[in-house]
Amino acid sequence: MFSVALILLLTAGSCVYSIDLIQPDSLVVQPGQSLTITCQVSGYSLTDSSYGTGWIRQGEGKALEWILMMWSGGSLDHNNALKNRFSCSRDTSAGTLTLTGQNLQPEDTAVYYCAR
Repeated sequence: MFSVALILLLTAGSCVYSIDLIQPDSLVVQPGQSLTITCQVSGYSLTDSSYGTGWIRQGEGKALEWILMMWSGGSLDHNNALKNRFSCSRDTSAGTLTLTGQNLQPEDTAVYYCAR
């Protein structure tokens, strides 16, 4: 029984698929300044045609707010209300997606998330 259980565990372990999106713990930006947050992805490619990767945020006591989405071909979809102040770039060889915000205001205070 022990050898059978061990084989099952080894087989199950080889099927594990992990996707990670890693970003800084925290950043502090003063009103009027710009913001740059870089997300490091692993376990998939930013050019994988099945998915896009983007940014969302959540202010304290507020609902999640979608900022933008970058698709595999490099095209962007934006939240129209934020389009003039937030942009995104990527480095596909490094697996990074970078959000840039300009002229940030107190109402931009939020937790920002990189999301697939």
